[in-house]
Amino acid sequence: MDRWFLIISGIAILSVLALFLGQAYQRTRLKKLEISLIRNTPQSQTNTIDFASFSELPLPVSRYFKHVLVDGQRLIKSVRMRQSGILRASPMKNNWSAFTASQLVVPSSNSFIWDAKIAMPLSIHFQVIDSYVSGIGSGQVSLFSAFPLVSESGSIALNSGALHRYLAESVWFPTNLLPQSGVQWSPLSDHSAIATITDKGITVSLEFRFNGTGEVTGIYSPGRFSKIDGEYIQLPWEGHFSDYQQQAGMLIPMYGEVGWYIHGALQLVWKGKLLDVDYDLEE
Repeated sequence: MDRWFLIISGIAILSVLALFLGQAYQRTRLKKLEISLIRNTPQSQTNTIDFASFSELPLPVSRYFKHVLVDGQRLIKSVRMRQSGILRASPMKNNWSAFTASQLVVPSSNSFIWDAKIAMPLSIHFQVIDSYVSGIGSGQVSLFSAFPLVSESGSIALNSGALHRYLAESVWFPTNLLPQSGVQWSPLSDHSAIATITDKGITVSLEFRFNGTGEVTGIYSPGRFSKIDGEYIQLPWEGHFSDYQQQAGMLIPMYGEVGWYIHGALQLVWKGKLLDVDYDLEE
């Protein structure tokens, strides 16, 4: 009896130690990646916005910038966000899970790191780290934020999909959508325009949809990669934004949702709200 007690106790201790070491390793790795990303951020050539430069932009885009920014606004150097909401792994699955996440974005290098904790039954949780750094999209899933289960990096689908996501999420760091930040705008209608960005040889475009006030209410792509039954295929992708609030002198949406069209119907896969946002502006 004593022998089995010692064996079980030893296994329990080793399991706890492995969990602790695994979580510590993941935290250290993530912190090093964030520090490296910030240190290697290139300095912007211009630090402020000039409304006079908007004259050649499509009307809804010019109206958007004048609504959410102020003349002379400093460019965003980096931003940290905290989010909460619900998500599902695929538009083909019905089970939703709650998540909390933190995200670091460095607009001048077109990079982001998204670190999410996904709650599961029986007090189990998964850590999901999605990133786009130096033109490389990556995704990793770990059990209890310690034991890696899935890791993907560098495929055309991941790189393109991550850049699509980055462009769409620029509504949370709107100076990134300026032409001086590398985004090209093409007119579409009185309430829509196409934004195009190129990074490390990858070019993606999104349709941005605006309301009469000048807010971005949605984005759309006829083809963004989604993983269906283990394979990446391009499907129409759409997102919606609402609840605009002022943060650091800028207006940004505090709620967003995105999904893919399956057989003509939009299937949302992510619904989230911003809990707080911290901007570091160019000096």
